[in-house]
Formats: sequence, C-alpha cells, structure tokens
Amino acid sequence: MLIVYAVVAGVLFLLISRLITLQVVQNADWLAQAVENYTTSISEPAPRGIIYDRNGYVLARNVASYNIVITPAELPDDDADIQSIYRELSTLIDVPVNQGTVEEAKLFAACVEGPGIAQLVELGDSNSPYTPVKVKCYVDETTARIVNERAMDWPGVSVEVEPIRDYPTGSLTSNVIGFLGPIPAALEADYRARGFVPGRDKVGYAGVELSLDEILSGTNGTRIIQEDVAGKELRNLEPPVAAVPGHNVILTIDTRLQSAAEAALVNEIKEWNTWFGEERISSGVVIAMNPKTGEIMAMVTYPTYENNRMSRFIPGYYYEQLSQDPRKPLLNNAISSEFPPGSTFKLSTATGALNEGVVTLDKIIEAPGRLVITEKFAANEAGIERPFVDWTYNLNGVINEEGFKTIDFLHCIAYSSNVCFYKLGGGYKDEIPQGLGIERLREYARAIGYDQPSGIALPAEQGGLIPTPQWKRINKGENWSTGDTYIASVGQGYVLATPLQVLMSGATIANDGKLMQPTIVREVQDAEGNVVEKWYDPTTFLVTDSKTSPASYQISPFNPTMKWDITQTPLIRDYICEGPYCTETDNFKTVSPFVVEKVQEGMRLAVIDNQGGIHRGTLNKVFGDPVKFPIAIAGKTGTAEYCDNVALAANRCRFGAWPTHAWTLAYAPFEDPEIIILAFAYNGGEGASVAAPIVARVMQAYFEIKAIDLAAGGG
Repeated sequence: MLIVYAVVAGVLFLLISRLITLQVVQNADWLAQAVENYTTSISEPAPRGIIYDRNGYVLARNVASYNIVITPAELPDDDADIQSIYRELSTLIDVPVNQGTVEEAKLFAACVEGPGIAQLVELGDSNSPYTPVKVKCYVDETTARIVNERAMDWPGVSVEVEPIRDYPTGSLTSNVIGFLGPIPAALEADYRARGFVPGRDKVGYAGVELSLDEILSGTNGTRIIQEDVAGKELRNLEPPVAAVPGHNVILTIDTRLQSAAEAALVNEIKEWNTWFGEERISSGVVIAMNPKTGEIMAMVTYPTYENNRMSRFIPGYYYEQLSQDPRKPLLNNAISSEFPPGSTFKLSTATGALNEGVVTLDKIIEAPGRLVITEKFAANEAGIERPFVDWTYNLNGVINEEGFKTIDFLHCIAYSSNVCFYKLGGGYKDEIPQGLGIERLREYARAIGYDQPSGIALPAEQGGLIPTPQWKRINKGENWSTGDTYIASVGQGYVLATPLQVLMSGATIANDGKLMQPTIVREVQDAEGNVVEKWYDPTTFLVTDSKTSPASYQISPFNPTMKWDITQTPLIRDYICEGPYCTETDNFKTVSPFVVEKVQEGMRLAVIDNQGGIHRGTLNKVFGDPVKFPIAIAGKTGTAEYCDNVALAANRCRFGAWPTHAWTLAYAPFEDPEIIILAFAYNGGEGASVAAPIVARVMQAYFEIKAIDLAAGGG
C-alpha cells in the first residue's frame, strides 16, 4: 500500500505541478493564445480617390457593383427549403444548382464560373459557415433589387455591394488614367505591411492610377472583433478605426481638347489609309501643352484600349490581344515609345550652330539636291564615297530634285533643307570648315529636352538617345564618322526621342529658352476638398509631402516649375574642336537670347514664306491662310526615315525608299505662346502633309474652346 500511496502522491504532484505551470507560470501565454483564437482583425477597404480633369469632369470614379452571396450558417435547417432557395435563385442568376464536385470547386477562385450553387455553399460551410460565399458576381442593379426583395423568403441569401472603378471617358483617356488590377504576388508582402488585403484590394497598373497610386488608394480601416468557433461575429473588442479615403486628383487635361485631338488624329489616319487603299498608318500621338507652364492639356495615343473592360477583372484574352498587338496599345506611346525625330530635331542643330558661330545670319549656304563626301572610319583609310540627299519638293506641279540652291540660316529652318543641316552639323569643305560635331550637338539637344526622361508623373517614360562616338564603339563595334554626324544633325540614324521630348524641344524655343517641367497633375485634394501639398520625385517615382531631392517638383497646388533656362543656366559643356574631333573642357556656357530669337523667326518663316504662290515654307500650305488662322503661328515639320522590326517584317526597309514617320509641332500665338501642339503618325510619310493637318485641327479646337470659355466668363 505504501507503494500505491507513493504512486498516487506522485501522480497528484505531477498534476498539481502541471496545473500550476499552466495556470500560474504560463498564464499570460495561454491567455494570449485564447484571446488570439477568438480575436480577428477585419480590414475595411478605403474608398479610392476620384480623378478629375482641369474643368472638374470626372475621369475615374467608384461605382457600386453587386454580388449575390449566401451565408451557409443562416440557411434554413430543412434541406428541402434549402434546395427550394437554390432552385429559385438559380433561375434568377443563371447559375446551376449542382455542377461539379466540392473538390473541383476548391480549384476555382471567387467569381469564376464553374461550380454550382450547392458545391460553392458546401465548400464555404466546411471552411467558415458565417463567411458569405459569392455565388454570382457583378450582377445588374435590377437583379440585386429582386434578391433584396426576396430576403425574407430566402434566408441566408443577400447582396454584397462592392465598389469598382468606372472610367466615364473610357478609351479617350485610358493611356493617361490607366486601370487597376490585383496586388501582384511579388509585391504582396509590401502591400500587406501597408494594410492592404491581397485578393480583395486593387492597385494601379498603368497611368496615373499607378504613378499616383499611393495617394489615390487611401488607408484601410480596421475592426478588432470577437468571433466564435464557427466564425460568427460576436462583438467589437476595440473601437473601430475608420478608413481614410484616398485623395482626389485634378489633372491638367482638358477633356474637350483631348476629344478634339483624338478625333483629328483618328480621322486623319483613316482618311490617308483609305487613300492608300491599305492600313499604312498604324498609330499616332497628339500632345498639347502650355509652353509657359508645362501643363499637358491633351495627350492622345492611337490605338488605345478600353480601361472599363479592366474594372472588374482583367480578361486574359483581351490582355493577350493588346499585348501581342505590334502597335503597343497598352503603352502610352507619347512617353514610352522612341522614334527618330527627323527634321523636328533640326531645332537642336540650328540652336547649336548659330550659338557656336558655325554659321552667321548673313552666311549664304549652297544647298544642292545632293552632296557626296568621302566617309572614313579611321584617319589612315581611303574611305568610301557616300551621297547625302535633300528632300524633294513640288514646284509648280514639278518635283524639284535640284535642292534649294542658295539659302541663308533662317530659310534653312523654314525650308527644312537637309543639305544645309548636314553642313551645319558635320561641316563641308571650305564652305563650313568646322561643323557643330556630334559632341556639341548632343549638348544642345539635351539642353532643349532630349536624351533624358522629362520626369512627368506617369510611369514607364523612356529617355531617348543622342549617340556619341563612345556609344557607337560599344554598341555597334565601329568608329564614328562624318556621315554619322550628318545623319544625326537631321534627327536620323541612331537618334531616338519620345514624342514628349520632341514637344519639349519646341516648347523650349517657343518659351524663349525656358524649359518648363511637363506636368499632368494640377491639384490634389483630400476627401473634404482641401488642397494638399504634394511633391513628385522623378528619381524615386514617389509622391511625397515635401521636397526630397533636387529633382523633386511640386505637383499640388500647381506651381509651374522651370527645369532650366538655356539663356541663363550654364548647361552646355564647351568643346575645343579641330577637324572632325572635339575635346571637352571644364567650362560651361549658355545660349544667347539672340540665337533663340532667330530660331523662332525661322519657325515663323516656315509658316509665312510664300513666294509667288509657291509654298516654300514647310507649314505655309497648312497654316498660311490668315482667314483660317488669324493668330500668328510658328512651327517645324519632320519626316523621319526608319527601319524597325515591323518594317523589316513587311520587307519595307529598302535603300532609297525607306518608310517614314510624319512629325509636326507648332505653337501660337507667336509673340506670346500659350499652346504648343505635336502630332506624330507612325509610317505616315511626309510631316507637312499628314501630321500638320492634325496639328491645325487641334489648334483650331483649342482657340474655339478658349472663345467659348471666355464667352461664358470662364477666362
């Protein structure tokens, strides 16, 4: 018996020791675990901010979407009643009562068609009977109202209201606004840390929905609740933390001008394709900006996409169709695609040549239809003869191939003579012994907006390319030649630019040398309508509450930001040039205001030069009529030869008959510019014939809209 007593005493001691350990020593740990078992944190989604245009027109908003849900725990006890509900609901929402198995239902995400109602509810009942199960998503309002009316007859069945994004302007502004999508798996941890819920919350995928996602998305609210073992909500354990709505964003876009620009672009493309008898011009871009403030008032790319089709979910087939399209409709081609700028780039060459003394205003330049130079890639080689031709023009119904003969600097710009700019860029014998050279040309091109991203608050902006001898040795495996400089001087060869960069180059000249920061954002407001100060840092692509780097600029409230003034800021590195080679120095210089003024005059001459009824100025035929255009206009055309993968696949890259892109930029009024417009047509041909009419129509629309606003007292 002593042994039995000892064993009993030992067991009691162990039990008491264990009880003391659990209830006293480890009390805090087990209590915390028990609280954790019945405590759940529920995230309440924050309303996303609304996007407006400059006049208050809604570009992106939140609208109600209706889902039909069933809460398994609230269904009747009688299986016959449950089946009756399923059958009646099935007839209304067109979802079968039974289809597949519960195991198969596990393979489907919510809102994906496949399983029957019974299988979805059974799966939900086994997981969490008090959690609503989605059996039909995105039903129309009429169906949702019917379900609400039958709520008494259908216990457990209800309507869940889910906000989705709606874009009233749709494809008109989709490349600027963008669209939303689910949180990417690679960024899931980061978004969870910020309080987002993967699988429920959506984030920006393109446009300002992406670049301004952090200020549009707001902050989710939180509720800490107690629930029982079945998942039924019992009570709040802490005061709820309300969701903070996202900020509203007002853009600089004018929807009316955007619509006019799209119509002008699309109609011109269709008219020319009809005339060609084939779809030759496949895409295009139109951008309108205030050169004094940098406000983008229209940014149209064609073709585009319908972002409303992405609002509920991103259809796989539609996304695949867009991504495989060689015209790249998912890209904002105004900032994300690079093309040879052609003769619009001559503004860089003209500015540099006059500022460096390569040419003077009274210098008469021989401009025959064709030059032949001996091109060498090394100083000790014999070289090869290479022709460089000017563009031909129509003279009284006859195609003139003899060139422009003798012209001065201003008419080089007005007539856009290639031969003239070949000489200014690369020099020619004793006539222009020392041309500008590629090194100095690059300096001036960068100064007016090329070769670097603009920093606009839109995603995926490209920086373009102004090549250098070092770049060519690394990427092409050969030395630089005079012929390379000739071609670069007219915006061809390896030179690449985005349409926005081309527009910026013209805006810098139009604005007396001041390069303004292009901006798409005019103001950011909180939910109460108060203006919130915000800055955008293009080096980190982040929106902040204050200036975080020298590159940051204020986007709200709108404050025009000047990047630099080429007549005041010493940006241009000085070079010492001998022969075809230049050596950099440590000195920097500015551009003379006189030089900018004369380049402006050359652009104006392109509009007004009309000798005896002959449209010698490249824009005279389109803008020269004072009845149609009583306001003084200046501009520059461009026709850029190219050979990309699309042209190669179509066997169009043939020497002497290269396909060409069409460019035109123009600004008005000439004396005090308030609008500059650029049009680009992919494979459009001659800029003056194809792109210039687009610019003309948008220009007319701008001044008509302005007149309407003035008449209405809008200013």
